[in-house]
Amino acid sequence: MQHFLRVSVLSLSSLISLAGCQQNSDWDGSLEDLLLSQPDRFSTVMQDVEKYRPQIIYTQIDRDENNKPTFTSYSYRLDSDQYFYPASTVKLPTAVLALEKLNRLDIAGLTRDTTMLTGVATDTQTPATEDPTSPTGLPSIANYIRKVLLVSDNDAFNRLYEFVGQKELNESLQHKGYERSRIFHRLEVSRDFESNRMTNPVVFVDGDSVVFEQGAQISTANYEADAPILLGRAEMVDGILLERPKDFAFNNEFALQDLHDVVQALIFPDDVARQRRFNLSDDDYQFLYRNMSGYPGDSGIDAYSDAARYPQGYVKFLMAGGSAPTIPANIRIFNKPGDAYGFMTDCAYIVDYENGVEFLLAATLYTNDNETFNDDNYEYDEVALPFLRDLGLAIYELELKRERQFSPDLSRLQHDNP
Repeated sequence: MQHFLRVSVLSLSSLISLAGCQQNSDWDGSLEDLLLSQPDRFSTVMQDVEKYRPQIIYTQIDRDENNKPTFTSYSYRLDSDQYFYPASTVKLPTAVLALEKLNRLDIAGLTRDTTMLTGVATDTQTPATEDPTSPTGLPSIANYIRKVLLVSDNDAFNRLYEFVGQKELNESLQHKGYERSRIFHRLEVSRDFESNRMTNPVVFVDGDSVVFEQGAQISTANYEADAPILLGRAEMVDGILLERPKDFAFNNEFALQDLHDVVQALIFPDDVARQRRFNLSDDDYQFLYRNMSGYPGDSGIDAYSDAARYPQGYVKFLMAGGSAPTIPANIRIFNKPGDAYGFMTDCAYIVDYENGVEFLLAATLYTNDNETFNDDNYEYDEVALPFLRDLGLAIYELELKRERQFSPDLSRLQHDNP
């Protein structure tokens, strides 16, 4: 995920206080009407939706007397055929499938905390035999997942991608019904189509003992899109401006509905279709919850202790705007965002333990005014982050006012720091 100046320096407590001043009439069920009714927040985007390409899914959650949830979803401009670059959002299913693979292997001594050493099989690959952010100084699936969820670390994602393997990753998602998902390349590092088919050898060790060894893998499948996906008018390649659209057929895809449904399946594993569930233990789920909702500064990782660089809202775009220095203790945001090429996306399960509020919210936006890719000139701070922040706040305001027959028991989702 790219790092950039964040739009707001207000704490989320302050933003919620200001949000309380919004005068909203009873909501009629239309997200479009909600956005149009608050021009001070949303007029920039709503005046040119073709340019900004917003897509939104909002899911209300109601519990019965046994705490069993039912879901009611609303959407705005949701279109799985309208491509957006998913950026770091693909890290979430990859992390989950890494845990699922460990469970499938079911080898004595092989856990998410077992040391994982990554080797090389080609001159385009790089090894990973140490990790200074880990408590042991050695890499592991667990610490890679923590880094992916707490600060959206790209190298950590690449190592998880290499462990799962390109073909297994995509076949698993397709089998579970996430059919508008294609995750077939590493992030940040430059690798061609063939190099991304090839994943590194890995060995899991306990001291001097080998627990499990996996050789280099080569995927024989082709995950390129069936047709060109041409966007924009120009692209910077190796410092040269090419005056032609960029073809995203060779890039990852993760439709907003699939992203929303993955988060829903993780938070409510017993309440979605069996096909969409992940094979995880209760301990796996709690590990994911702690890190999806955790803050870098509370992780115990020294590299993330600088609160100015890593505020609590650092990877919380919805409600916190990616910058809120603090988030109230009664609110937790379980999410995975991403931003690149001018696209900004976030999907979150948001809870307010004090007020008994819970909801799912997913949104994506395109902010690339000059229609040029790879020039690092995007309107994230000016447009995307304020939009996602205010969208989260607007939905939160609705939820505070929404009557519920039964208050939710959210104790399963209350936990200590990562």
